[in-house]
Amino acid sequence: MTFKDILNYKLIDTEKIDISVYSILMIVVILLATYFILKIIKKLINKITERKKLDTGSVHSIFLIIKYVVWVLIIILCLDSIGLEISILMASAAALLVGIGLGLQQLFNDIASGIVLLFEGSIKLNDVIELDDQTVGKVILLGIRTSKLKTRDDVIIIVPNSKLVNDNIINWSHLDKKTRFHVNIGVAYGSDVKLVEKILLSCATSNKDIYNNPEPFVRFLDFGESSLDFQLFFWVKNTFTVENLKSDLRFEINQQFKDHKIEIPFPQRDVHIKDKT
Repeated sequence: MTFKDILNYKLIDTEKIDISVYSILMIVVILLATYFILKIIKKLINKITERKKLDTGSVHSIFLIIKYVVWVLIIILCLDSIGLEISILMASAAALLVGIGLGLQQLFNDIASGIVLLFEGSIKLNDVIELDDQTVGKVILLGIRTSKLKTRDDVIIIVPNSKLVNDNIINWSHLDKKTRFHVNIGVAYGSDVKLVEKILLSCATSNKDIYNNPEPFVRFLDFGESSLDFQLFFWVKNTFTVENLKSDLRFEINQQFKDHKIEIPFPQRDVHIKDKT
């Protein structure tokens, strides 16, 4: 038996399907070639994105759409090359899906939501988002069915795409890279409120991670039960680590208050003891 005979050897030979050793080898070659070509295209796109300073989230979403379309076309081409009619395959798949019924309903919901996310662009790669349960994470992967978030505790959360589409999501990175946050401060009654404002603004403007444009500002919030309540507002770019920044601010504010003899009060209660004798 010659090498040509081996390649032409029929593994399956029916009226509708014709599978030979040669066709199997060609399918493997096509799939491997597609895989490596897509890898090369991805590297080229990443280099162009870095050079042109394009939005990485949008570029990644476009590449994912292209990748899925290419794979679908390649698979259809491979099936057609062995004589398998796509219409028969689709009819069989439809019958199978009807039989499975509601068991795959959530799966298709997640896949449809993934396609919506890729086309809509409301959530992109590296966006910092907050879920309904107040979980804050950075999007490190947008998949066709699920997405991955990296939390501030370096924990990876796998989230179904339907949750990102149907639930209320706060996207800290969606419109402006500058996001406003605040810290609450209470000082004792009798404190110099103008000095308090000056110290708070000084602590904010001296922090290199806080924007000076827009400028931080202080709001005299209320006359509290045991304190004069203030809020220090500021804008930052790195929303993902803002809790660490807030902690640094509180350390500095506490030290400045100590240096200027400004008291941070704590709740106090007067207890009256009645003598029944």
